[in-house]
Amino acid sequence: MLDYPTPHIQASPSDFAPVVLMPGDPLRSQYIAKEFLENARLVNNVRGVQGYTGIYEGVPVSVMASGMGMPSMAIYSYELYHAFGVETIIRIGSCGGLQDQVKVRDLVLAQAASTDSAYADRYDLKGSFAPVADFGLLQKAAALAQLNKMPYHVGGIVTSDRFYEEQEHLPPTERNAALWKRMGVLAVEMETAALYINAARSGKRALSVCTVSDHLFTGESLSAHERQTSFNEMIELTLQVAKTI
Repeated sequence: MLDYPTPHIQASPSDFAPVVLMPGDPLRSQYIAKEFLENARLVNNVRGVQGYTGIYEGVPVSVMASGMGMPSMAIYSYELYHAFGVETIIRIGSCGGLQDQVKVRDLVLAQAASTDSAYADRYDLKGSFAPVADFGLLQKAAALAQLNKMPYHVGGIVTSDRFYEEQEHLPPTERNAALWKRMGVLAVEMETAALYINAARSGKRALSVCTVSDHLFTGESLSAHERQTSFNEMIELTLQVAKTI
């Protein structure tokens, strides 16, 4: 266990609920707290990474930003698991679609997270680790998405360390994304693999639910207003999952 407070989270274990929703953007963390939680209180604001704890339909839930990329997610999820007694983290973010059947606004429930990162090396594994979601969380999210008639997909995603590529001058069919698509990977994002790896090592639970905000092959993307509306569906879905844990 880590001592608390940590360099990145100035709080105590009692400040957090057992379940934490983690968007990447601190302002989205604030938005969720204000719009979806009752009696939400700010429990962390180090470096502007806002964390709140409140009540959702009678159940305590926390929401805190992870920042962008695997290193940032790795730090915050590790500290929440090891210093603050958090049992479950659900990432809620955006992703870029890869497969033809994955449309903008669809939800992607990440069953597994491939990655081009070497983050798992920190655990001295003598092979390639396959980071996966907690099946119980995944099953609940899929059932709720189906019940609410939300367009969703369950499968593998890829977590990349890179947002910009040297291959930007190439047509999409000649980039690395085309190789991931060929392997059946649904979408690309930048945080999930680190979360799943930390959860596995901690003996805790994790799930990543992402809204497709753009498509790497069709070029379609959501406007700012459309992102807000679509993300609300994802937020409500994951809060319903959190409520049942």
